[in-house]
Amino acid sequence: MLHEKDTSKLAKLAIFSGCRKETLTLLLQGAFLQKIPARVELAREGENADFLHVIISGTVELYATCRDRETTIAVIGAPHTFIVAAVVLDRFYLKSARVLQPAKILMIPALAVRKAMKEDTAFAVAIATELAIAYRNLAEDLKNQKLRSGLERLANWLVLRDRETGETHRFVIPFEKKVLAARLGMTPEALSRGFAALAAYKVAITGSEVAIHDPESLTLLAKPDPLIDDSHI
Repeated sequence: MLHEKDTSKLAKLAIFSGCRKETLTLLLQGAFLQKIPARVELAREGENADFLHVIISGTVELYATCRDRETTIAVIGAPHTFIVAAVVLDRFYLKSARVLQPAKILMIPALAVRKAMKEDTAFAVAIATELAIAYRNLAEDLKNQKLRSGLERLANWLVLRDRETGETHRFVIPFEKKVLAARLGMTPEALSRGFAALAAYKVAITGSEVAIHDPESLTLLAKPDPLIDDSHI
């Protein structure tokens, strides 16, 4: 059961923007707001989509497996939802999800979500927006994978991460390198070779700490493309 102070804060989330008071009550009356430590699994591919998950804080990794292989599909943070399509269609999860960094997650029953979509246009539009964002992110990822070499993908990730952390040209990789490798479509060994190759561009890697000593040189290698790298376009 959600506390009243939590409900008033959650009501300000974009996903509830414009929806009726009755809709908000329907969605939150059976919802849970949980603090979840790192490495906890939130959803497993092949299982029923019982909840819509909304990230309030922290980071979540979406991943998939086949036989003895595993790969990272995406790494997402607040204030986004994840695996929305399975909830809307009432189908199995096609991806698994686990917490990378300690997170606060709002879990809304899938039945309530589907009912609210039928009854409240504003909420249906909010869900459609989440689906559209997920689709565009997937298209950007596909372009990144298909049109760039592994070294170019790594260089672009570093340029983007530097921008996200204030362009100080020094930052910490926020998760394990094997997660970064899978996220970029590389093996851990290829990632290590990529970091070694970036020494020529004056990028220094010490453990998980990154120092970019010649940002212009790295950017010239990366050649950022706003239609791939800017999620706001």
